[in-house]
Amino acid sequence: MPSIHEDSLRQGLHNRRRVLGEAWVAQSVENANALNVEFQRMITSYAWDGIWSRPGLERRTRRIMVLAITAAMGRWEEFELHIRTGLLADPADPEAAALDLATIQEVLLQTAVYAGVPAGNTGMAMVMKVLRELDQVPPKADFFAPPAAAAP
Repeated sequence: MPSIHEDSLRQGLHNRRRVLGEAWVAQSVENANALNVEFQRMITSYAWDGIWSRPGLERRTRRIMVLAITAAMGRWEEFELHIRTGLLADPADPEAAALDLATIQEVLLQTAVYAGVPAGNTGMAMVMKVLRELDQVPPKADFFAPPAAAAP
């Protein structure tokens, strides 16, 4: 019979794979060594099971919170990871926590107000970097055109 710890690691790995993708998680597991293995187990069990398995928020909401917090704290590697995996996630799979450009735009506008314009500006630059790498650059926009109406 698996221990509670083993169950937590299994569920954490499942959640991690759904949100970050198989390739990223496989790389993390393959790169485990005597120095970082306990850290990898801790974040898998504590964060990816203990937090990401909680029923209080949908995974997409959790990912949006990760974006805002990592931008506010200048944790750009983690921000970029969640942008990339969020854009690549299957929008039909709620466990994958997919993102769209309208949501990312709103997160960065909100972040700029509460965490500072430099955080929002760097976040926009990071998103554009990822979009270029994914060949998903948004179309040009007329700077002087009135803003599009928000969806109800």
